[in-house]
Amino acid sequence: MTALVWFKSSYSSNEGPECVEVAISPADANTTVHVRDSKDADGAQLAFTRRSWVAFIGARSV
Repeated sequence: MTALVWFKSSYSSNEGPECVEVAISPADANTTVHVRDSKDADGAQLAFTRRSWVAFIGARSV
């Protein structure tokens, strides 16, 4: 299994509560997007299909 490479979301700030990291699973044929709280790297993670992730980020409020 290939380790995930995490990067900080462009929607996160260096100060404040919104600290989100994202990783794309290179091993998945269907591409899974993983999301976690950067302040709790060992905590819970969410996993989205590519289609669900695109819908999720496209639905953000303005």
